[in-house]
Amino acid sequence: TRHLDFFQHQAFLHARTPRITCGKCGVRQVEVPWARAGSGFTLLFEALAMTLIIHMPVAAAARMLGEHDTKLWRVVHHYVEAALAEMDLAALRRVCIDETAARRGHNYITLFVDIDARKVVHIAEGRGADTVRQFADHVDAHNSDASHIKEVCIDMSGAYIAGVTENLTEAEITFDKFHVMKLIGEAVDAVRRAEVKSRPELKGSRYLWLKNDANLSAAQIAERGSLAKANLKTGRAWAMRLAFQDIYKVPSRDWASIIFDRWCSWARRSRLEPMKAVAVSLMRHAEGILAWFDSRIANGLIEGINSLVQAAKAKARGYRSIQNLMAITYLVAGKLDLRLP
Repeated sequence: TRHLDFFQHQAFLHARTPRITCGKCGVRQVEVPWARAGSGFTLLFEALAMTLIIHMPVAAAARMLGEHDTKLWRVVHHYVEAALAEMDLAALRRVCIDETAARRGHNYITLFVDIDARKVVHIAEGRGADTVRQFADHVDAHNSDASHIKEVCIDMSGAYIAGVTENLTEAEITFDKFHVMKLIGEAVDAVRRAEVKSRPELKGSRYLWLKNDANLSAAQIAERGSLAKANLKTGRAWAMRLAFQDIYKVPSRDWASIIFDRWCSWARRSRLEPMKAVAVSLMRHAEGILAWFDSRIANGLIEGINSLVQAAKAKARGYRSIQNLMAITYLVAGKLDLRLP
């Protein structure tokens, strides 16, 4: 069994482990106090390995320790699974749900984040209604009940809406305001792409219409201002985007509801097909959009966690399996009690 290095030399513990005969289980080796059965490492070596892995890619930790990374992955999965088995979700009331790409293509994992504790409490492979059912089962199995969850923040995916409605029956849905603004931004860009064919001055101006002033240089703001005065359809769509963004500054839900209805009426009469389409979609989801004025929750927290996950992927240059990515996500964003020796 490999132990902590002695200076630059690898150290091993050798011991003759007694065996016992059990009437039910047959012949069994006794458990030793310094290592897990079948691990190949002492508990202290595993603690060192896990401490390194929390802060660096598994492959890099393996090179530093002089071990194959597949052995370290087995250690990672053991401690993550043990910590998840002991997870207590009795205090969970508010959840953000969002997906993140596991690898190129259409491979995703769905993250469930405790808004108040600011940590990942569950990860499901894929995205859609079934992931919410898995989460509800996870909550039920960890000292709680899915009916205790009162608020959920999601995007306007029909699959997530169905999953929450069917499995988190006591939760009020708030549609993520950043996702709402993204949809409006996509509509603005659709107007620009259609208009650029006849107005070449719009070429290369995409982000001038989609970014806020805080994220633009003075020269970019001046260029957009000049374009906005040129009686462009894109300028009208951009003005609608700004007007909708201002709705979130309104102090009350009742007043926001009035302005929201006026905005949708304006967009539907605008003769800009992408803006008309997004207005119809927002009207269908008005209750969840306006719920923000009561809950004040958004997926900004989960976007920060997504950035941690993507940074971990970039450092590791990807993971060989979705299960490995899920384990690392729990490590970097789950605030797990690993109970290392």
